[in-house]
Amino acid sequence: MPVFEYKGLIKDGRNTKGIIDSDNIRAARIKLKKDGIFVTDIKDKKRTSEGVIKKKIGNNKAVPIKDLALMTRQLATLLKANIPLVDSLSAVSEQVENPVLSEALSEIRNSVNEGGNFHKSLSKYPNIFNTIYISMCEAGEMSGTLDIILIRLAEFTEAANELRAKVKGAMTYPIIMLTVTIGLLFFLFIFVVPKMVTVFESNPDMVLPWYSELVINISGFMVKYWYVIVGAAFFLFLLFSNWKKTPRGKTQWDAISLKLPLFGAMNRLVAVARFTRTLATLLTGGVPMLAALQIVRNVVDNDIIAKAVDDARNNISEGESIAGPLKKSGQFPPIVIHMVNIGEKTGDLENMLLQVADAFDFQVKNKVDSMTSLMGPVVLVIMGLVVGVIVMAIMVPMFEMTNLAG
Repeated sequence: MPVFEYKGLIKDGRNTKGIIDSDNIRAARIKLKKDGIFVTDIKDKKRTSEGVIKKKIGNNKAVPIKDLALMTRQLATLLKANIPLVDSLSAVSEQVENPVLSEALSEIRNSVNEGGNFHKSLSKYPNIFNTIYISMCEAGEMSGTLDIILIRLAEFTEAANELRAKVKGAMTYPIIMLTVTIGLLFFLFIFVVPKMVTVFESNPDMVLPWYSELVINISGFMVKYWYVIVGAAFFLFLLFSNWKKTPRGKTQWDAISLKLPLFGAMNRLVAVARFTRTLATLLTGGVPMLAALQIVRNVVDNDIIAKAVDDARNNISEGESIAGPLKKSGQFPPIVIHMVNIGEKTGDLENMLLQVADAFDFQVKNKVDSMTSLMGPVVLVIMGLVVGVIVMAIMVPMFEMTNLAG
């Protein structure tokens, strides 16, 4: 039933406003008149809410994954308790704290209440519900197992959020240390070293070591042209970002990212884990193999691995196996090929993929932990060496000057 927002006056002349359910605006006015409210303005809340949602989403106010996962689990719990979908959506829309998600759920509830399909209503909000989410809900809605599908979606979303948070957390510390190191170097070269140079210049007969001369020259260049350094760094960053956005640049960077020292192995593990878990979730939810592979190739977020998935999809459409193209690409570890091959032969591909995904998620967590524990000391050592060289370049001449003065 449509929902209307109204403003009006009550009998004592005070202003009032609120919302009301009714078949149409005329019926809403009659209902409000019976309640003693003189309507001054009334409009369809659906259109207003859609405008708010589009504005918020247009401003890049996306819904966090943790909020989406929590909402999905709450909705699944209500459906499992045999509560109708419309009532479940009403309850969840009032429960969630994120305003964008709450408004979207209210609109989806209205659409479903008017006879629309749940998955089609979700597709109106692509910034909130991705292709995987919509496809899974469509399969669950058609098979009558929406509550089970939503639980699997919640587990999948929570696992993806946990993995993303783990990788993000591992990168935070090195980035902070690198930023502090760069800031400290700028401070030493621009403010500290020039003051020491004036001391050295007071003794023209003193011969400075080569490393002191190097540090002084670098300092002089940074003092004069610091804005050139900052501008060049910013320009290179923009150049790199724009190159990465081009189709050729993205493909080349994806190939490089899989071969980077330390990070290359982790990037491959993350992509393969995402591939196996997503494909297993889609197949378990009843999504056909060809459609599932089409969705997965966009989820892996790596053109090199996506190309291997496309080859596998073409193979299946011609009646062949999925394991062959994956092995031929050379991008998937042997254990993945072996498990996929066994899964195809035994008809238990979903279970095999889930086992591989669990194993790779565990490997990613271990690798992230080891990298975190390793990169901290490495960054500290590099930072100490750089600062130590600068200090030595300043202190050695100072000691010589002290000896000469003595």
